Amino acid sequence: MMLSIKDLAVGFRTRRGEVQAVRGISLELAKWETLGIVGESGSGKSVTSFALMRILDAGGSITAGEVTYSGIDLRRASERDMRTVRGREISMIFQNPRAALNPIRKVGHQIEDVLRQHARATRGNAREKAIQALRDVRINHPEARYHAYPFELSGGMCQRIVIALALACDPRLLIADEPTTGLDITTQKAVMDLSQELIRERGMASILITHDLGLAAQYCDRLAVMKDGEIVETGPAEAVFANPQHAYTRRLVEATPRPDASVRSLLPADRRPPELEYTPSDQPLLEVRDLRKTFAGKAGPVHAVKGISFTVNQGQSVGLVGESGCGKSTTSSMLVRLLDPTEGQILYQGNDLAQIPAEQFGKHPLRGDIQLVFQDATDSLNPRHNAGDCIAEPLRRLAGLRGKALRARVEELAELTGLPANLLSRFPHQLSGGQKARVGIARAIALDPKFLILDEPTAALDVSIQAVILNLLADLRARLGMSYLFVSHDLNVVRLLCDEVIVMQDGEIVEAGPAEQVMTAPAHPYTRALLSAAPRPPERVLATEPLAEVQSAL
Repeated sequence: MMLSIKDLAVGFRTRRGEVQAVRGISLELAKWETLGIVGESGSGKSVTSFALMRILDAGGSITAGEVTYSGIDLRRASERDMRTVRGREISMIFQNPRAALNPIRKVGHQIEDVLRQHARATRGNAREKAIQALRDVRINHPEARYHAYPFELSGGMCQRIVIALALACDPRLLIADEPTTGLDITTQKAVMDLSQELIRERGMASILITHDLGLAAQYCDRLAVMKDGEIVETGPAEAVFANPQHAYTRRLVEATPRPDASVRSLLPADRRPPELEYTPSDQPLLEVRDLRKTFAGKAGPVHAVKGISFTVNQGQSVGLVGESGCGKSTTSSMLVRLLDPTEGQILYQGNDLAQIPAEQFGKHPLRGDIQLVFQDATDSLNPRHNAGDCIAEPLRRLAGLRGKALRARVEELAELTGLPANLLSRFPHQLSGGQKARVGIARAIALDPKFLILDEPTAALDVSIQAVILNLLADLRARLGMSYLFVSHDLNVVRLLCDEVIVMQDGEIVEAGPAEQVMTAPAHPYTRALLSAAPRPPERVLATEPLAEVQSAL
């Protein structure tokens, strides 16, 4: 075995005593093998990988167990020896590629640093080898990209740079920690296919850490499912998904959106409220006509949105899908009036909002009718405001509420979005991802909007939390009669929540129609490419345990 982990335990010293993040896990990894470690946030996946690399945060330490890599005792190895192991023998792709790169240093120089650190290049040939490393990860025009800074590159390109850094010294083991978070599906597939191809070419072993079960099913040979710092199930990937033995694994598989799923079926069987009946109106609420947006660029104008037209009816949920850079977010920003269009009309109940400058729309009477739920719930909340204050902000500014009336409305919104009242006094860093998402939704619906733009609202959430948020959004639409523009790159999520789907490519709409029709019989080659690039979700769970046992485990 290339890697052997026996009874590994990792603890962190805190003000309240030691917290056990990993509790006695055992794993083995053979050469050429890809092991998937799956589980939700806080399960111990990343901590396990950091322990292998000996890069735990301050206060963290391996408290028990053995970690052996090719005969090397990684737990007891000196820091000098570990510096040799890192990069040369074991390398890592981190979750956030932009955070992993130095923002003020050219990417080519960062690759040179790694090569020279491990004596794989000299001052004379470092540039040539760095360019070759870029070429190896299929980056076009590597000589030009060598001089680029991270902020000048797309998310997918930054991820390729991180892969180049990880593979620069020809390691034998590659650890990929959530390597596709935030990437659109075609970029995700390109990154994963590239990683797997390079791993096979170089005879490496790999560990893929992810909460995306579809991704794990597609790219891993074996799986280890983690929950609360423990491994609850292991086995061949196909067998684990076809017939999971642990209730927690079954819960993860059930919560993963599939083509044959409904919103309610994502929830545990004993926690599925009755579906709320709702039929959208055929009356238009928002009409977009020949909308265009052009930005000034160094090499000439950049046409981000090229004359698109569509309609959202009252109470309708419309999905807007496409790759990064296709114009989805620019379109959303124009509709919510954060950005002025270059040309075109945005007709909201007969009013052309495009004629109102973005800087003046904040005080317009229609401001409360159109709201936005941001992609990153953490970054969209003021870290110095508690949850209650975040929800209250638009009520104070736009509705003029104060005192008891304000508190009552905030509590009403918390109850409506399923946020416990005792959490209203907590700050964002004290909330989970799902709780922060609820705060963002509560804030967005505070003014009773008629039109809600949802920009990738579940992209960074675990599957079980995503299931809860999707059900919340479906119920809010039924109860409040809101219309949605749901911006996403997850086609299975769009299928669940949307009546109509709009597909964008290079600033243009290439296909639009009923969600089921577009998803099952796409007419445009680009739509077919998007669907084929989506990870194949695992099959439905075959119940093999008594229901009572499953419920008690949840």
